[in-house]
Amino acid sequence: MSRKTRFIDACYRRPVDCTPVWLMRQAGRYQASYQAIRQNMSFFELCSTPDVAAEVTVNAVEELGVDAGIIFSDILVPLRAMGAPVELTHSGPKLSDPIRDEAGVAALEVVDPLATMPFVMRAIEIFNDHFQGEVPLIGFAGGPITLAAYLTEGGHSKSYADLKRMLFAAPKTAHQLLDKLARQVVEHLKAQVEAGCHAVQVFDSWVGVLSPSDYAELALPYHQRIFDELRGLGVPRILFGTDTATLLPQMATVDAEVIGLDWRIDLDEGWRIVGERRAVQGNLDPCCLLMDQPALEKRVQQVVDAAAGRDGHIFNLGHGVLPPTPVENARFVVETVHRLTQR
Repeated sequence: MSRKTRFIDACYRRPVDCTPVWLMRQAGRYQASYQAIRQNMSFFELCSTPDVAAEVTVNAVEELGVDAGIIFSDILVPLRAMGAPVELTHSGPKLSDPIRDEAGVAALEVVDPLATMPFVMRAIEIFNDHFQGEVPLIGFAGGPITLAAYLTEGGHSKSYADLKRMLFAAPKTAHQLLDKLARQVVEHLKAQVEAGCHAVQVFDSWVGVLSPSDYAELALPYHQRIFDELRGLGVPRILFGTDTATLLPQMATVDAEVIGLDWRIDLDEGWRIVGERRAVQGNLDPCCLLMDQPALEKRVQQVVDAAAGRDGHIFNLGHGVLPPTPVENARFVVETVHRLTQR
């Protein structure tokens, strides 16, 4: 069974020869090949140079032996195209002039990805040319709440006070912002599929900062709209967030083929909540990849045991690969999952 067939079939809950694996943040600082490239260019230069973005994506697939690639880019790339002055500093993303009022929201434009981010689509084409369509490629975008968090906070946050101030105290402005972001997410994902992506994932990484009632009002309608508008693309759609154990019953109402589960809930319990009619992705704690390999194998076995051989499990981490991760441990996870689940 080819890697493409294995991954796509698992997304649609069809039988596969072994559990497919891909790792969020596959290409990154834990790889020597990536570090060598980054010595000569900034992060956003890498994202906007198609041959190099494709190269680091290919390197990750070949070094790890995963069943799918995810195109090297960033959820902030569309924000820059929309007019937000986002920069990446040593301490993370920074927005010099955060968007916290109606005028700031009005200044953002929903843009044509082909006109403003053609480098993403070209990187997709180069990746597919390299693997001749044998390795599936995942396109992605950030979710509206996560994108709104960066725009309002001006960077990372522990309390998300500025985001929540807008969401709770200025709901009209908040919905104007979330509406624009949702429209941009749809356009960006459609363009990636048209360029050749075989699946798409929405990373609403920080949506777990909301209570269930706030999620229902402020995030769920946009998740539902995004996935409804992507239905006709004919590719699997993945919805992912972190710290979402209390939100899973509502996330299950979104028309996604795959729901991502992080490590804060056991995989079998999370699967029970979202319903076994859909596939799930997850959910090893990324910190486990810092363990020695015998201990790491036990953790991988626990996730495999929780899946219990059911169709529709895509093995992944509960979030991204951490920078100090030994690349041999990432490769070991992939090899171990394939060995333990071979049918």
